Amino acid sequence: MCGSCGCSEHDHLSSPERTALEVKERILSANDRQAEVNRQLFNRAGVLAVNLISSPGAGKTFLLEKTAEWTGGRLRIGVIEGDLETDTDAERLRSVGVPAYQITTGQACHLDAFMVYEGIQHLPLEDLDLLFIENVGNLVCPAGYDLGAHLNVVLLSTTEGEDKPAKYPVAFRCADMMLVTKWDLLPYTDFDFRKAAALALRVNPKLRILKVSSKTGEGFPEWVSSLEEKGSEVWRG
Repeated sequence: MCGSCGCSEHDHLSSPERTALEVKERILSANDRQAEVNRQLFNRAGVLAVNLISSPGAGKTFLLEKTAEWTGGRLRIGVIEGDLETDTDAERLRSVGVPAYQITTGQACHLDAFMVYEGIQHLPLEDLDLLFIENVGNLVCPAGYDLGAHLNVVLLSTTEGEDKPAKYPVAFRCADMMLVTKWDLLPYTDFDFRKAAALALRVNPKLRILKVSSKTGEGFPEWVSSLEEKGSEVWRG
């Protein structure tokens, strides 16, 4: 697989392109090894790690704020935040009592397993039940990097085009769940949920799809329940 693009045919590549591809594959191989280290750390600590991927503005941080509220302290939550610049999102979460560590990536458009490992060192992992990794807002590059998470969740808001699963299939193919966010805004948009769901399931027939509104709380009982269901596999270990 050619990085994040999904291309498996390389006969057309020139020598410089082949060299770039080989470097990319070595980077991904090293990343995958680190991801396995991260996963083992999460398992030993009994922490469910959840990787959130979306376009910018799909509502990842608001979702995390409300998830903390809806669990009501029943689940201890920590967050690793990824953004190109600023620690605004981490500050938002810390202000509602959620331990959060900000990673500013500069020009990098995704988090990798090494960055996540760094973030782990700054959080009380042994005191957490759930660790959310809020990836950089981008539906392309984040999909190509295993971070060691147990669950990959892609967000698609009603304020975006319903054709995102067709345009960015790798992000939806690697996901375990799709959250259709900002559901309360549906009456004010032209978003076609049935089309979005059909396109997503065409890419990934096993994808679980939930409709959620962080503003009204719609869908949050199912969302929290799904986290507890998946978490029970890790917490038992």
